Formats: sequence, C-alpha cells, structure tokens
Amino acid sequence: MRAASYTGVDKGGAARWMIVGLGFATLAFAFTVRGSLSLAMPFWQAEFGWSRGAISSIAACAMIVMALVAPFAGGVADRQGPRMLLAGGLLAIAIGLELVMAASPGASGWLLPLGFAGVAAVGFGAIAQHVVAAAIAQRFDRNRGLATGIGTAGSTGGQLLMMPLIAAMMQGGDWRSAFLVLTVGCILLIPVSLLLLGGSPAESNSKQYDVAEGAHSDTLAANLKTLLRSPVFHAVFWSYTICGFTTSGVIETHLMPYAAYCGFGPLPSATAYGVLSGVNLGGMILAGWLADRTHRPLLLTVIYTVRAASFILLIYIGDDYAALLVFAVIFGLFDYSTVPITASYIASRMGVRIVGLSMGLLSAGHALGGAAGAWAGGILFDATGNYMIVWLASMVVAAIAAALVAGLKDDRAIKGFRRPDPHLSERTFP
Repeated sequence: MRAASYTGVDKGGAARWMIVGLGFATLAFAFTVRGSLSLAMPFWQAEFGWSRGAISSIAACAMIVMALVAPFAGGVADRQGPRMLLAGGLLAIAIGLELVMAASPGASGWLLPLGFAGVAAVGFGAIAQHVVAAAIAQRFDRNRGLATGIGTAGSTGGQLLMMPLIAAMMQGGDWRSAFLVLTVGCILLIPVSLLLLGGSPAESNSKQYDVAEGAHSDTLAANLKTLLRSPVFHAVFWSYTICGFTTSGVIETHLMPYAAYCGFGPLPSATAYGVLSGVNLGGMILAGWLADRTHRPLLLTVIYTVRAASFILLIYIGDDYAALLVFAVIFGLFDYSTVPITASYIASRMGVRIVGLSMGLLSAGHALGGAAGAWAGGILFDATGNYMIVWLASMVVAAIAAALVAGLKDDRAIKGFRRPDPHLSERTFP
C-alpha cells in the first residue's frame, strides 16, 4: 500500500508542520479581529449611539455569514487545500476592517456592519478552525490530535498576545488605530500564505480512509447524505452548535462588556480575557494530546459539564476582580479544547477524505449557535439590565451538550475502517 502524496512539494515533515504554524498565525489574526468587536462595543455605543443589542446583532450577523461560508470552505479544503482559502480570507478581513474604519456617525454608519458582518465575515468563514483542522487531519496519521490542537490554538493564542495591546490602544477612545494594526497584520500574512503553502492537491484513489459510517462519493450531495444519516454526526453536530452558543456567542461577545458592567475598565477586562486566552491555548494543546490517547466522547462530556458549572461562578463575580480571573482560568481551560478532540473524532468516524465537509458543517452549526448567543445576550441585557438570564441559559444548554455526547462510542478500530500501514510515514501533503 502506498501513502497518498501530492506532487512538486517537499514531502518531509517540515511541510506538514508549516501548515500547522501558518494555521496558527492566520487564526490568531482572524480571531483577534472577531474578539475586538466586544472590546470596541462601548466605544461604538458612545460614538454611533447604538444599543448593545444592535451591536450584538452585528456579531450575530457575522456568525450567520460564517455559517453559510463554512461548509463550502470545508469542501474546498478537502479538494484543493488551504492555500487560497487562507490568502483570500486574510484579504477579505483586511477589506472589511477598512470599511469599518471608514464608518462615521450619520450617513456612512452603514459601512461598519457591512464591513464587519459582511466582507470580514466571509474572511472569518474562510480562516476558521475547521479549515485548519481539516488541513492538518489530512496530513497527519499519528499525533493528529496534538497537531490539530497546536494549529487551531492560534484562535486563542493570538488573542492572548494581541488583545491587551488592542485594549491599551482603545483605552484613549481611538479604536480605529487599533483596527489599523490588525489590518496591516492581515495584509502582511497574505504573501506568506501564498509563498509557503503548496498548490492544489492531486486526487488520491486510496481506500484506506473509508469508514463504516458510509462510503464516500465524489459528489457533494452523496457525502452530505452520508453525514445526515449518521446518528454519530448528529450528536456531535448539535453538541457543537451548543458549544458555539456558550463560547463564540456568549463569552466571546459579552464577557468584556459584562466586565465593564461590573465596573472594570477596558485594560483589566482585556487582561482577564487575555488570561482566558492563555489558558485556552494550553487547554487546546492538552486536549489534542489527550485526544490521541483517551476516549474522546468522554473528554467532550467532561468539557461540557465543567463549562456548565463555570457559569455559576460568573453569576457571582460582582466587583471581585479575582473571581473574574478564576472564571477566566476555569473557562479558558475548557473553551476551545473541544476543537482538536472533535476534529480527531470526526476524522476517524466519518473519514479523512470528507473531514473538511464534516467540520465545515459542524462549524456552520457552531457559528449559528454563536449567533444565537451573541444576539440573545444583547437582547436580554437590554430587556433586563443584567446578564443573569444569559448565564443561566448558558449553563443549561452546556449540560445538554454533555448529555448528547456522553453515550457515543470511541472504537478507534471501527469495523470496515482500514488503518494505514504502521510502517508507512505520515501522509504527506503540501
């Protein structure tokens, strides 16, 4: 049996780890831009006169656009690799930020939602965890979970490094300069993506990645049918949708506004978010390492259960900054740690050949859940004047997510799934 390969590209391990490193960097900028909305929210309220619910709706719309883009981006990652996805996504984010910075109160205010929830959101959908996770899963047979954990950790690692800087720049009220720094960073990464990543992958006829869940086809409709008929996929999909509600929707959008509501300034709020991101970085890598060694659905069950419990602490933050930091540590450890575990599990259960499509659909659900969380958080705050109902609802749905995955099996030697020859090296892709 011969390992699948792509032509004209370095076939060594450096090429695979280059994808991991570049995925980390692009996710770092994409997620920092996404997170910057919650930091800029109080300044947009003051400058444009918009309510918190209206600005939260911008975040929700961005996630809906991401949900629409995600499956298509996953399919492209399966067939052509991540090169143009990453470069095009960075360009879309840069253009979107330019439109946001050009917005001003009055006639041109519409440029802000167009730029963030329209143009930049397309970039968020292209530079997403599922694209990086799919690209890595296709290239690693051994240590897939660890490599996925490192690559996708850029989604939180970048915020750890950049969010406090962005907050410091915004503290004087000049949010546009902070957005300009992010724009320049995205533009500089475009040629790096084009130069370091190889071309389109060649088709592989290898059958070693077929799985018992269903044979794979060359048509999108047939592969979608296979996924939609799988109870395993449905359990993971709905739990991942809830995951989006509690992370991207509620915490990513509303934690820093909640910190401001509790009386903490922009810099302390961003610092707490940075602590969450730092722990999140380690949590993702640890989760990826564990995904290679332990029962993955059990890991997901533990993550969702602890996440549910953490919202109890958030209710009682008050003016206690130490309590906010404790929450940041607990939630951060179990925040995006679902990503490498889910990617590893889906790759082995549904098949590596359609892991991009599988993760794209999961990410669409995650984004829709996030949109619901972002929108509901703003609407409920405007209606009640506090976040109590938001935190209680998040606790309940996280517990439901734990119940959805608790009964899943993790038979790594699934009947009908032929493992790669252990004597072969890891699959090599550009």
